[in-house]
Amino acid sequence: MRLPRRAALGLLPLLLLLPPAPKAAKKPTPCQRCRGLVDKFNQGLVDTAKKNFGGGNTAWEEKTLSKYESSEIRLLEILEGLCESSDFECNQMLEAQEEHLEAWWLQLKNEYPDLLEWFCVKTLKVCCSPGTYGPDCLACQGGSQRPCSGNGHCSGDGSRQGDGSCRCHVGYQGPLCTDCMDGYFSSLRNETHSVCTVRTGLSGSYTPCRLSLGCWRGMGHAWIRNTHTQPGYSSRVWIAARLCLPACDESCKTCSGPTNTDCGECEVGWVLDEGACVDVDECAAETPPCSAAQFCKNANGSYTCEECDSSCVGCTGEGPGNCKECIPGYAREHGQCADVDECSLAEKACVRKNENCYNTPGSYVCVCPDGFEETEDACVPPAEAEATEEESLKQLPTHEDL
Repeated sequence: MRLPRRAALGLLPLLLLLPPAPKAAKKPTPCQRCRGLVDKFNQGLVDTAKKNFGGGNTAWEEKTLSKYESSEIRLLEILEGLCESSDFECNQMLEAQEEHLEAWWLQLKNEYPDLLEWFCVKTLKVCCSPGTYGPDCLACQGGSQRPCSGNGHCSGDGSRQGDGSCRCHVGYQGPLCTDCMDGYFSSLRNETHSVCTVRTGLSGSYTPCRLSLGCWRGMGHAWIRNTHTQPGYSSRVWIAARLCLPACDESCKTCSGPTNTDCGECEVGWVLDEGACVDVDECAAETPPCSAAQFCKNANGSYTCEECDSSCVGCTGEGPGNCKECIPGYAREHGQCADVDECSLAEKACVRKNENCYNTPGSYVCVCPDGFEETEDACVPPAEAEATEEESLKQLPTHEDL
């Protein structure tokens, strides 16, 4: 129904007040989708790293698929967690490429350990290696090792898109980002590096170097003093440089130079020792910072708590060779905790007649053979089971006896 003109005009203010329609979300490129799938697969590897079988039917899988970490069972668990049910594109890609992932897992993983490189770059050909671009993965301007001379971003870097041209950082220009823009001058140039700095004014009028640009930091700011006189000025000029000098050493919070002896103040996790900031080994503390099921791994300025191997009760480092004690079902063998094969011990683990024993990590299961009937004290063959049933029926009282 067409509204009268007056009514239509009355709706105009309401229409003007309505919020603008939201912009459609940018559709991810094939490379982005592939990278996302690989990221989720790698996370699945982490999530399933400590899992193993603990009884039930898993004994049959252990029998046929060797170790869990390289088994089809683990692959299936990872694949099931890759896509949300509502993510149509992810599920569509997974369905189309599941055979490739299975082939890599079962046959090619050792030869091509980098799944992203094998799957997205070499197999599907939707991405490129870092420092390359476009349909043929050509090297970016300046070379794949240091695109744009380290002073810019390569168009299409790592994807099958772009043209490989350089989008230079502030202060730089030219095809390889090695030339300085107006207002900047070259303070360093050699075969591998080009550094452009900007004059910011006379002494006393200066702008601090941004810390993200890699300059030295002096008491919270960074200044680099130009010791020669600029044309047209009778006094020295202060300049702020983009990549003029190395950053402070990682141990320094503030500094006057590039080494750990030039620190004005040490970063957290470092301590001043004989004029230099040195790393604090938190793992050597009297009270360990990690839980009993973890071991401490020192890092520069910090530490991490890593999980002990699943065969350990407490540990001093990575792997079954650093266990303090072994969990039940494991015993020390050749210096490390190894699974005890209860099925091969002199004392039988499965005591019922005709029963099969299957070893599992840290345990075992007892199972009757196929077709055998399970009773409290035996696995009865089919013929014996039928005979026993007939004998039982004969012993039932007749109507006359009742």
